[in-house]
Amino acid sequence: MSNKKKHWDKTKGHLAITLVIWFIFSIGIFVFGHDLNQFTFLNYPLAYYMSAQGSLLIFVILLFWFANKQEKIDEEFGFDEKGEN
Repeated sequence: MSNKKKHWDKTKGHLAITLVIWFIFSIGIFVFGHDLNQFTFLNYPLAYYMSAQGSLLIFVILLFWFANKQEKIDEEFGFDEKGEN
């Protein structure tokens, strides 16, 4: 298997994980909102808190995590800024 193919396979896996996390915190909160409201966080229903504050925090963390992990994948296969490919 070529280096480019291995790089793309690992990148696709990383992207799939990122999209699943994004889906859970963007769509899943609303789909299961009624069930989540049985729990509270800081005296607010959990679905309300997650849609108002929690999801935004998760998205920011997810962006930095994605960029950092992708940079490591690029370095592993020589596709970073210093790489020759």
